[in-house]
Amino acid sequence: MAISTAILTISDKGSKNERKDTTGPSIDNTLPRDKYSIDYYKIVPDELDLIKKELIYLCDTLKVNLILTNGGTGFSKRDVTPEATLAVIERQVPGIPEAMRSQSLKITPKAMLSRAVSGIRKNTLIINLPGSPKGAVENLEVVLPALPHGIDILTGNASECGRK
Repeated sequence: MAISTAILTISDKGSKNERKDTTGPSIDNTLPRDKYSIDYYKIVPDELDLIKKELIYLCDTLKVNLILTNGGTGFSKRDVTPEATLAVIERQVPGIPEAMRSQSLKITPKAMLSRAVSGIRKNTLIINLPGSPKGAVENLEVVLPALPHGIDILTGNASECGRK
């Protein structure tokens, strides 16, 4: 069964059609179709309350198992995606952004400037990815091998936790 996935692009300009979103489609193209179904895609502005509302809707109403946000993780005053994520999650998953930053540091020292977080709300895993297509894909590729097992555990579908 495919993992129900939502892609949420956080972009002021994208939400006003002033810039084409290329990161969301890049994330979409990176996910293997035999393991992931894209059940939702939306662009929202960098507004804390709107991002929180969207995340809660995706977790509580649509009940997707994975939300991949992109954008809003930098130092700009408008970058509030981590704050929105932290406000709605019940538990943090620090290993995911740690792994992403660690691998990204091998590519660019700017990786240490990412404020991305990851966490769980109900049966949904939320992961903040960078806003650039290249950065988002590089970060996603780091965590993709572990995600199916993590989602299986989260949703109660894991048969065992041992290494294979």
